[in-house]
Amino acid sequence: MKTTKKFRNVTVALGTAAVLAAGVGVAEAGVAPSVLTGDSAQAVTTTKQSGWRGVTREAVQIDFGQGWVTKGELTYPSNAKGRLPVVVMLHGSGHNDMNQTMPEGKGSTFVPLAQAASREGFATLRFNKRGVTDIGPVESTDPAQLNPKNPYDRIQRDASAAIRFAAASPKVDPSRIFLLGHSEGTNVAANLAAEPKKYGIPKPAGVIQMGVVGLDIKQLLTLQIYGRLLLQLHDEFDVDADGRLTATEAVNGLTTQPKEVADQFRPVLLDGDKVAAGTDTDRDGQVAIDAEAGPVLRKSTGIDAYPNVPGLDQPIVDYLTDIARFPTVAQALPGFDGPTLMLNGENDLQTPARAALVADAAVAAAGNKDHKIVIYPGMAHTMNITPKFLPQFGEPDQQVVTEIRGWLKAHR
Repeated sequence: MKTTKKFRNVTVALGTAAVLAAGVGVAEAGVAPSVLTGDSAQAVTTTKQSGWRGVTREAVQIDFGQGWVTKGELTYPSNAKGRLPVVVMLHGSGHNDMNQTMPEGKGSTFVPLAQAASREGFATLRFNKRGVTDIGPVESTDPAQLNPKNPYDRIQRDASAAIRFAAASPKVDPSRIFLLGHSEGTNVAANLAAEPKKYGIPKPAGVIQMGVVGLDIKQLLTLQIYGRLLLQLHDEFDVDADGRLTATEAVNGLTTQPKEVADQFRPVLLDGDKVAAGTDTDRDGQVAIDAEAGPVLRKSTGIDAYPNVPGLDQPIVDYLTDIARFPTVAQALPGFDGPTLMLNGENDLQTPARAALVADAAVAAAGNKDHKIVIYPGMAHTMNITPKFLPQFGEPDQQVVTEIRGWLKAHR
């Protein structure tokens, strides 16, 4: 087993506070427009983007059942001979398109990874999630498809259908199917890899995980909504690291914060230029971050009403309830004896690095000899370098792409 820690002199990063969120956003240019189906699909090669040069891209359709046929794309090196190993890409939570397109025109998660896999002689399969009609993502207007009953279970079964589709392709070696999951997709990959017969899929040849769901969903959501606030107070406000904030520290900490952040913290910390009397329960003129600010912030977030947290709509509550019925990565992946690669940002506040370390330790304890984990300082949930408490979306950092490409090459 290898554990690697890579350091760079850059600002550190985290994810947003959405539930196991992943990128959604603008369309990727240059995708072949024709819609093709299964083994009868006509191959289309595009060179509009240098990353796709020498790669054949087949637009495909995959029947997920229950009235939904989704669009996808099967890619492979244009000069490839015979059946190829394939990487099936499994999205983070939310209505993601096949590229896992980011908001604000910030690129995509899966396109650079698919291109890198192609350079190592792999086919790849990307697909729109149920309820997504096109790149953008463009969503269906059918609520039954956007928010099906037992939503997480449905996601797993849809992913299984995609894997079976890949296995049936004449371009693919069905004994060499690798699963690459991001965020929610790490949980899906682990659940499927642990019980392939249950889901009617071939045993995967390997599993790659980015932003690992190694702890249960309630813990992760508590971090995303409440815990990160205390971490920010410790990291950005408490200069002398004594766990308590003077009025001066609070004022200085609020300086340069975005308005919405300052508006959330100010009434908890200050009354004018003095510490907030309602928070300073021991009347010592300071606010203890954990013991005094903590309870006030906890109440304001409503996290103790979980899963019915204020601000979460019913489909998210239904999702939280459903995913809790299934094992986490740390619980499921030890049941898979194939090679695993786990990648996590050290400053990811959606799926923290500790969760990935727990999952990798569980895989090791099960006797798996081919497992590797890399924790990247400065990286967020989308595996990019970005400020810690004000994260920006971005494509996976090049060192992540290089790591995945090298691992695939070694396991081809």
